[in-house]
Amino acid sequence: MPGLIKHRGVRIVTLEAGDTVVDHARPGDIMIEQKEDGWHLHFIADDGAIDSYEDPFDSHVKALWSAKAAAEYQASGE
Repeated sequence: MPGLIKHRGVRIVTLEAGDTVVDHARPGDIMIEQKEDGWHLHFIADDGAIDSYEDPFDSHVKALWSAKAAAEYQASGE
């Protein structure tokens, strides 16, 4: 079961091992996924398209702070 928080009304989902973005994503979500090279952020568009940062973060905490900043931006409507 993935971890879920809401920040400024935006769902930020941390996937657990074995979970996939496709199985748990909803439009507007920000997904945090751990892979061998670090923690990756994925952004789910209204049409279900997935956009991701190229470079992973070296910790979940850094990925989460970046996700929260993105949620702030997303919530501001810009």
